[in-house]
Amino acid sequence: MGWYGELLVGFDLETTGTDPGEARIVSAAVVEAVRGVPTRRREWLADPGVPVPPETTAIHGITDERATAHGRPAAEVADEVADALAAHWTRGVPVVAYNATFDLTLLAAELRRHGLASMRERLGGGEEGPVIDPYAMDRTVDPFREGKRTLEAVCVEYGVVLGRAHDAAEDALAAVRLAVAIAERYGDVASAGAWDLHRGQTDWHAQRAEGYRHWLARQSRDPAPVPAPEAAAAEPVPKRGYGPDGAVA
Repeated sequence: MGWYGELLVGFDLETTGTDPGEARIVSAAVVEAVRGVPTRRREWLADPGVPVPPETTAIHGITDERATAHGRPAAEVADEVADALAAHWTRGVPVVAYNATFDLTLLAAELRRHGLASMRERLGGGEEGPVIDPYAMDRTVDPFREGKRTLEAVCVEYGVVLGRAHDAAEDALAAVRLAVAIAERYGDVASAGAWDLHRGQTDWHAQRAEGYRHWLARQSRDPAPVPAPEAAAAEPVPKRGYGPDGAVA
């Protein structure tokens, strides 16, 4: 059995917004699991240092009052989350995150914001990864399937039970279970190495961003509006359902 039968680490952030360069961490989870069965989980509640908007509270349920009263300093949370991920990568364990570009970009921004060591520095200059992203994998293996690609919708497609949606620990575990389910459905995914999947996802994101740039350029030249390509969304994709194609959760 390949990577999907071994230890995987689910990772998820709940945040103050959808711009990974500006949004702040509100909660985080790192969940260890083998074939989708959790063996250990770590969870954090952060005081983001900025107000938690009501529209994001409506998604993840964490109020500004709760984050301020019970959350730990954002710098401590970002530092510990980054250390946890780096420790797993140092041991060669894949980290699984749904729409991983968003979470990892936001975490990197938080580390810079607080003057903390970058992920690459924590890895001694090594490459971050492997990262396995079920969102990118599903888009690649089944690009023409109609319907939303939210975490909830894709879990239904693969028969994965999602607990409380937009709870960091539940979303992290669901991401692991989705990765396993996709591998069990598609032999090419199952037989690939974790690093091969990581680099394939990187290529997919680059192609997606390039398609979006071409679409923007055409809009500036053509007076008649042209529908955005199905995969057209600026990268990194917003995490929580605000993308132009409604593709994210």
